[in-house]
Parts: sequence; C-alpha cells; structure tokens
Amino acid sequence: MNYEQYLERLNEYQKMAVYDDSKACLVNANVGSGKTTVLISKIIYLHYAKGVPYESMAVLTFTNKAADEIKERLQAIDDSVSSEQLNNFGTFHSVALSILKNCLAIESKGFTKDFLVVEPEEEIDLAMQLIEENKLVIKYKNRLKKRLEQARMIQDEERKISRYQDDIFTLVTLLKEEKIKQDKMSFTDLIEYANELLQRSDQKPDWIIVDEVQDCDSLQLSFLQQLRKEETSLFAVGDPNQVIYSWRGSECNVFYRLKETYQAKVLSLPINYRSSTTILEAAKCFLQNGGKLSGIRDQGSRIVVNKQYNSFNEACYLAEKIKRLHDEGTAYGDIAIFYRLQSQSKSFEDVFAKEGIPYEVSIKKTIKDIPVLNWLIFVMRYSANPGDQLAAVHALSNKEYGERLTVKKARATIKENQMFLSPLLDRMSGLNQFCGKEQKVSAEKLYEYFEFDSFIRPTSATYQDDKESILRLLTIIGNETEGRPFMEGLKEFLNTSALYGLPVVDRMVSQQKDAVKLMTLHASKGLEFSYVFITGVNYGLIPLQAKSFEDEEEERRLFFVGITRAKDYLELSYYTNPDFPRTMPGESRFLSMIPPHLLSRDGEELEEVNLHDLKKQIQKVKEAARKDEIQEEAV
Repeated sequence: MNYEQYLERLNEYQKMAVYDDSKACLVNANVGSGKTTVLISKIIYLHYAKGVPYESMAVLTFTNKAADEIKERLQAIDDSVSSEQLNNFGTFHSVALSILKNCLAIESKGFTKDFLVVEPEEEIDLAMQLIEENKLVIKYKNRLKKRLEQARMIQDEERKISRYQDDIFTLVTLLKEEKIKQDKMSFTDLIEYANELLQRSDQKPDWIIVDEVQDCDSLQLSFLQQLRKEETSLFAVGDPNQVIYSWRGSECNVFYRLKETYQAKVLSLPINYRSSTTILEAAKCFLQNGGKLSGIRDQGSRIVVNKQYNSFNEACYLAEKIKRLHDEGTAYGDIAIFYRLQSQSKSFEDVFAKEGIPYEVSIKKTIKDIPVLNWLIFVMRYSANPGDQLAAVHALSNKEYGERLTVKKARATIKENQMFLSPLLDRMSGLNQFCGKEQKVSAEKLYEYFEFDSFIRPTSATYQDDKESILRLLTIIGNETEGRPFMEGLKEFLNTSALYGLPVVDRMVSQQKDAVKLMTLHASKGLEFSYVFITGVNYGLIPLQAKSFEDEEEERRLFFVGITRAKDYLELSYYTNPDFPRTMPGESRFLSMIPPHLLSRDGEELEEVNLHDLKKQIQKVKEAARKDEIQEEAV
C-alpha cells in the first residue's frame, strides 16, 4: 500500500507523533484530537516504513471494543494483514492470555496450556467454598475481593500478618493452590503469571503500543516493564484529563511515572476536531493537568442551562424537545442523555415509552443476565475442564435448571464421581470423548447429546424461550470453533467469554437502530453525539459527595469527559427538588465554574402539562404491558 499517501492527511502534531523514532514516546492526546487515527497510523508507519512485522508489535487496549476497532480499521486500510498476525493486538488480559498459552512455560507453574479463565465472581465463590471447607475465620466477607487483592500484593512473609487477626493469608495460599489444581486463572493471575514468566523469557515484542495509557494500574505498568526487552520501543497514547477509573485501581500519575522510568519523550495532540469552540471553552474549566485544548470548528451556540423541578419533570421536558428535534430532521441516534447514576434512567425510560420515543440504555445484557445461558456456561466449562469442580457444582445445584441438587449433594456426587446417579454429570464428563477431533458439531447434535429437554422442564412457561436461547448460544459456539477441533475451540470461546463477557442484546424499547442513547457519564467515554443533555448537575450527583480531594478531582474529570462528548449542542440541567438520596437542591458548583458568557439560562421551559395525569397514563401503559406479558406466557 502507499503508506506515505495515507499518512499525508495527518496534521502537523499527528505527524510528529507518528514519525517520532524515540525509544519511548508518550503522546498526550487531548479529547477529540484523533488519538485512534494516530495509533493506527503509527502501526502502519512502523510496518511499511520501518519494516516491523505486525507479529513483532504488542498493541494493548483497555476494552475489547477498542481492540476490535483498531484491528478492523487496520484491516480496512491494509487488506494484506491477517487476523493471525494480530494475535498480540488486544486488551492487557487477552494479550497476557495469548503469550501464556503460546510463548511462556506456564507448565512450570502447575498449569496446562488448556487452562481456563474465571470471572471475578467465580473466584470469590471458590474462596467462599474454601473458607467453609477449611473452617477459616475471615472477617469483612462483604469486602473479600478487595481484601484478597491487598493480601496478594504482600510478598514479604514477615509482613503477612492480618490487621484483623483472621486467616486471610491462609486463604490466599489455599486459593492459589486450588486454582492450580482446577487448572484455571483469574484476571489478576493472567497478568501476575505473565509478569513472573516474562522475566525469564526472551520472546518479547520489538514495539509496545498502548491506547488510553492513563488507565493503567500498578500491575499493568509492571506488565509493560516485563514485556520490554532492552531494545523494545514504547509508544503510548492517552489523556491525563480522562482518568475516571481510579476505583478500578488506575493511577493518576501514569504519565509522570512512564516519563521518568523510560526517559520518554512527551508530545501532544492539542487540536480537537469534534466540538464547537464554546463547548471546548467550557471544558477547559475542568482541565487539571495543564496542556492546550483548541479546536478548528466555529463558535457554535451557547451552552443551555435549565433548572427542573425533579427527574420526572425533566423527562417530560426532554421528551417534548427530542420530538421537536426529530421532526426537524435530527436522528434519534444523534441525541444522548447522560447522568451520574444508573438509577436515574428510570424516569426517562417510563416517559419515553409513553411518548413513543425509541431509546437505548447503555447497560449491556450479557449471558449472565439470562438464567438458562448462565447455567449452560457452567455446564460447558466443566465439560471443557473436568478439573473445574466449582463449575460442576453450579451446574448440578442450579435451582431452576439441571438436576437441582443441593450444593452438599452436588459436591458429594462430583467428589465420588457418581455419574450413574447424575445423568448431567455423565454427559459433561463424556463430551470430550463424544466430540473427539471433530471440527464441526452442530447445535442440534449437542442439544440431543446433553438431552437438555430433560433439564429445562418442557412443562415450564419459559421452556420454548430457554430452548431457543440454548440453541442460539450453541450455534455461536459452533461458529466460533469452526476450522479446528471443537473442544479446542470451546476452551478458547469460554476464555473469551470470561474476559469480555458476551453481550446478547441491549435493553431497548424499540428494535430500531435509530434510538436516543441513555447512559452514565462513565459509559459515555469514547463516544460522541451532536446533541448532549447532562442531567442532575446537583451536588450529590454531579459531583457525587466526595470522601477525599482525589475523589473530587475525579468527579471533575468525569464531568469533563461528559462535556466533551458533545459536538454541536450541550445542555446542562439541575433539580430544585431532587428525588435522589443525598442530593442537594440547586445547581452544583460545577456550573458556576463555567464563564457566564458561554451559557444561556433562557432555555426552553417545559410546556404546560398535567404531571399527575401523565403519571397516571404511564402507570396504565406499564400495567397493560404486564398483562400482555402474562397472556403471552399463558399462550
């Protein structure tokens, strides 16, 4: 391909970053400045101008969506690149998984190459089982996940003394041993074992490229360190003003640490292509790390500030406004409503359903949200890994599906290998032999093999839906495993499911693709819309009541993220009579931080409407919908 022609379209700042040959380069990419374009251009430049094979690069992201976007855009630009060449393009966890299976001697740690990945909830379930079996004394079990993380970080034996005088360090040891015995790893294990084994390996990439580097936690920073060999180069892109995941462990000083550790050159992408100048001027008020933020667009309209009585009042107002925008030619999909807490979506959902406005809530419905599929995954996990006894217990003791044994009975059945008493255990144990080396096993064949009809109650009201759901998922598994032995593909599918979750369908009132987007400020990161409405700018919502200065700073960065999602129109609102706990009436100080000349407080008022009557109408619609559901189930 003519890479020079492709790179010529970049602006001067983007070219500077792409052509830079420093051993380590950090790019401070302001919001809307073409971060992903620069990252992909860097990959193209390294491959074609510098002769770096794609296989010699590790491209690390924080979400599956970002990884897929990079790979899809790269393959659209360069049709010669294959998926196999991009094995090390993915999230930190997926790349760690790849190198553990393909490059490192994980057998030295007691695992096989076929180990499976477990989700955090399963690891906690296993920990609770060990507590019970070993009669351990563990305090504050409601914070067990966090306590295990903290205890795991302490390596010095002399410091392994519980501040609560309980058995937390014994549990850490037993949990590690049990996961090795059951041949499975947690997300944290993937990075920790990769870090440990990489120290003794020379199979490392020539280039490490990191997206959204500001979201790194200490373990991921260690992964970057261990992934490098002496001649490895580092190129990282991010925005310190978008550190909004400190509750997940991301650190605010990542740029400084990387700069000091690797003597990195720091460049910037200051030009925003997304938002109007007015929106950018407002966003600057919430910048915390210096740097420039300039745009190329015109001034645009002023930011509208509206006061609303409560969330229901606002939902009615926005319903009317959105209908007018749509009548004037604006697509519903170009409109987004942001809020701080997921519970704030309810008023919008109720009113929009009544008014016939298609909407989409950003919560993804995954396999775990569908009971029969959640059960099926445990069935397939044990079928793929007979060492995963916890999965077998879940499969046998589910209260709705399977044999519905008690947990105690399920454990005894598995421990004593009483397959003659458990047809489901027999089927799970025999799947490997049944499939053999076949590369294609149909959904119908798997359904018949497991005799799922006997486990999902044909007389139940959900039988038909459950059967269709099982067949759909088995079809997906079959398609994902095509071209290799089924059991090998099944294990990879299960790992992918654990790492990314498997979205089934978004919660939508309408099946139309054109729908208003409702989402939290956190969920809005990386998106953009022509019209953005940020609701509930009250103290207690935006910002949430902060426990520390660091929490307050993160709330500011989160508001910055929300503001900069808007391209053309931004409206901010607050409640005079908020109906959410611990929320103060009146506008929060965030609004007072925006210069008055950027604001219009003469926004449209809510048209006269009888709120009491409208609430009654909405209640009738919801009751009618419930009656329809009952009638459908009866049929």
